[in-house]
This record gives sequence, C-alpha cells and structure tokens, in this order.
Amino acid sequence: MSRVICKSILSPSLTSTQLRFAPLRRAASRASRMAAEPSSSSSSSSSSPSPSSAIDFLTLCHRLKTTKRAGWVRREVQEPESIADHMYRMGLMALIASDIPGVNRDKCIKMAIVHDIAEAIVGDITPADGIPKEEKSRREQEALKSMCELLGGGARAKEIHDLWMEYEDNSSMEAKVVKDFDKVEMILQALEYENDQGNDLEEFFESTAGKFQTDLGKAWASEVASRRRKQ
Repeated sequence: MSRVICKSILSPSLTSTQLRFAPLRRAASRASRMAAEPSSSSSSSSSSPSPSSAIDFLTLCHRLKTTKRAGWVRREVQEPESIADHMYRMGLMALIASDIPGVNRDKCIKMAIVHDIAEAIVGDITPADGIPKEEKSRREQEALKSMCELLGGGARAKEIHDLWMEYEDNSSMEAKVVKDFDKVEMILQALEYENDQGNDLEEFFESTAGKFQTDLGKAWASEVASRRRKQ
C-alpha cells in the first residue's frame, strides 16, 4: 500500500466515498499526463493505436478488473464481481441473444464491453454516493476523453467514444438493448448472490422493475424473476 493511500486511510476528515475514489483520481491524472506526452510512433490521424498507446490504454483498463461493483460492496457481498466481470457477461448476452430486426448484434457486443469503461478512472458511482446524475455524466465523459487521448485518438478511440455516448444517450435500438442487458445482468447476479450467500437483495430487483425497454430484456428479466420465485 502506498504512503499516500496510508495517509488517506488514517485521516479522519475523509469520507468512505473520498477514500474509494482517491486512487481513481490519481489514475485520471496519470492518464492525462500520458496522453499529453508526444509520441514519435503515433499520430492522431492514425486508424490504429501505436503499441505504446495500446499498452498504456490496456494498463489503465486493468482497473476495471480490480474495481469491485460498489452496490455489492455496500451490501457486504463476499468476493463481489468487478466492473469487468459485469461487462464481460453483458458481452456474452449480446453474443447469444436472438436476432432483432434493425439491431446490429456486433454493435451491441462492442457497446456492452465499453459502456462502463470510464469507471476505470471515476470508479463505480452509484446513487448511494449522492452525486447528481448530471455530475456523474460529466465526470465520466471527462474520463472517457482522457482515455481516448491516451489511446492516441484516431478511428479506434472515436469508435469507443461514439459507442459510449450512444449508450449514455440511449439514442439507438442497440443502446436500448444493451441497457436492458445491464439490468438483466445485475438482477441475475443478485439472484446468484442470494442463492450462494443467503443475501436479501430485493432492492436490486425493485430498482429495475418496469424499466426494461425491449421485449428481449423483458423476457430475460421475467425468466430471472420466475427462477427467484421458485427458490
């Protein structure tokens, strides 16, 4: 544990939320510095990132594998899933879902694996943190911009940015499908924690009730609810 983090933990003036986001703020600062450094092997007009930019970006994304989903942490779930765990199963959902007229399945897969990518910097902000929705969005968009710059700009960075914004704005059928996957994955995970650990996670089911936008999302959510009633 670094000296900086130790001092933060020992300081009584910091809230638990401030402590949770402190390492992530340092990641944002590092990403901004690295993005600002010139690279002789990359160009903002290049369609693909340089090896250096790619590894810098992937190293930052490692935080998605180590940052636990805050809702489960708050409910004291043992060994809770990470942000990357959540996004991975959403990607599988998009992969196995039946075809929907007018919906690009490959785009849904890509959107699923980038929709929470800004949390590599800002962390998993939940309603319990008391941060307004507009401020949460502003922080995430700023983090996304830093990550795209770290990747070196170009077509790949633009694709990630555009997919994230489309999801955030709920502006396409693909976004609506993936937002439903987000909710289905959460309640399926809640059911698994209830079965494995004996938790009562009713609040997670209540938070999604009536909010599914697609027939596919409604059908999968209904299946999860049906299995929960049989327990």
